[in-house]
Amino acid sequence: MANEENKRSGLLIVFSGPAGSGKGTVLGRLFEMRSDCVNSVSATTRAPRPGEVNGVNYHFISEETFNNWISQDLFIEWDHHFKAYYGTPRQFVEENLNNGKNVILEIDDNGGLEVMKKMPDCVSIFLSPPSWEVLEARLRGRGTETDEQIASRMLKAKTEIKHMKDYQYIVVNNTVDEAAANISAIIDAELSKTARVFKDKVVNFDNL
Repeated sequence: MANEENKRSGLLIVFSGPAGSGKGTVLGRLFEMRSDCVNSVSATTRAPRPGEVNGVNYHFISEETFNNWISQDLFIEWDHHFKAYYGTPRQFVEENLNNGKNVILEIDDNGGLEVMKKMPDCVSIFLSPPSWEVLEARLRGRGTETDEQIASRMLKAKTEIKHMKDYQYIVVNNTVDEAAANISAIIDAELSKTARVFKDKVVNFDNL
């Protein structure tokens, strides 16, 4: 039987994929499906894009503030790319994991690999586009970047795709609903792993 006296800890999920793979859209669908999952909002020094909201899409902060957070060890991981800093605030992640929420870190492969080393118990998922052609079409469809920026994104994507093998799971984003359903199935499977069930004392047969 379930042991209600012990609160189950949440999963830390590293979620990566090249720009244009549909990470934000797929996660949006996943959050509609599951109330036990929350998104870790990263901090960045880049300027907001049209429609982005501070505290929802990113915590938009100055480079000075970002460096202060680094010195105070307030990030689980941080990185610098495309002329801006990005980092994962530690407090939000730890509080939600302790409260039984599955925390999803939507980060690039460099940050993902860093988290995997620091927290080997995390679950890592790579979202892949079906093809290079689809990836480029999705990037152009966003209408937020120049041809030069798209070329830079595609070049970086080639490096990111090479790191797929370092992730525990690969989900191909053919359709948003299918990809979100596959990620949800991975979460259910991970929560049911014997090691996690006994670690969190989800079941208790001590009196047998």
